Amino acid sequence: MHLARFNRVSLGHFPTPLERMDNLTRRLGGPDIYLKRDDCTGLATGGNKTRKLEFLVADALAQGADTLVTQGATQSNHVRQTAAAARRLGLECHALLERRVTNMGGGYESAGNVLLDDLLGCIYEFRDEGLDMNAEAEALGADLRARGRKPYVIPGGGSNPIGALGYARCAAELVQQADDRGLKIDKLVHATGSAGTQAGLVAGLHAMSAPIDVLGISVRAARDKQIQNVHKLACETAELLGLTSMPAREQVVAFDEYVGPGYGQPTPEMVAAIQLLASEEGIFLDPVYSGKGMAGLIGLVRDGVLKQGENVVFIHTGGSAALFAYRDLFSRQRAA
Repeated sequence: MHLARFNRVSLGHFPTPLERMDNLTRRLGGPDIYLKRDDCTGLATGGNKTRKLEFLVADALAQGADTLVTQGATQSNHVRQTAAAARRLGLECHALLERRVTNMGGGYESAGNVLLDDLLGCIYEFRDEGLDMNAEAEALGADLRARGRKPYVIPGGGSNPIGALGYARCAAELVQQADDRGLKIDKLVHATGSAGTQAGLVAGLHAMSAPIDVLGISVRAARDKQIQNVHKLACETAELLGLTSMPAREQVVAFDEYVGPGYGQPTPEMVAAIQLLASEEGIFLDPVYSGKGMAGLIGLVRDGVLKQGENVVFIHTGGSAALFAYRDLFSRQRAA
């Protein structure tokens, strides 16, 4: 796996820290738990999309683009980081925000990530739920092209083979960190949505023949659908990497028990997980992705899937800015 063959621009702070969670480990009484701090990537409060954007934006620049176009849900971490990448490199950013969550109050469409989108000068429009959002983004790109712009359209979450290279690179970075400290990693756990993070990890670990299980906690799709999406993209990424063998479907593991009522919809387990990590480790998760991912990790410890004697790494994908759009769930004043 020789990633220098691919165009890449530097947008983040890497390597991100790998930290042992002593208090959380004691509290749960299961495996030794570590956090891979991809909330610390540095681009507009950080997050996992920065790794993908380093390859995607490099490809955009190589094609002469002057505008980035993408899409995501209202509180999209990906849109926020794409807009920041555009600002960093002197590009314009247009985004479509899908109204997947409509029951969180009047401030939901102006707080959190949307406020940061405003600060970054992102030009965004809202769309109702249920549309093919990648197709909508392509149509916006075509409209901008007709107006004389040179748009580069990035799929939701940056999740295509080029974007997934970012997490193939993360897999290599994480294995190097573990090797340097003599740490044998048994399992990785993280929130999985648009599939690019998990697909990149699976492809990267497969390329290195690193026997580490990757457990995705789905935040939207049913288990079988999520596995299908991740496996397809993992194979496409492996092909882009030039591998002669493809990851097996059995290498993709996903749990859908922690989605709750739907994408972006609160669950008691998510709220408890966010409160637990804040109170035990002083680290903030987000309500849409990493909060449900940590709820999954806690559930898997309690169910005996993650066991004492194992070393488990939770990949913190960032997104704490979205907490402010869900403030009623956590504010003591409002609860009172």
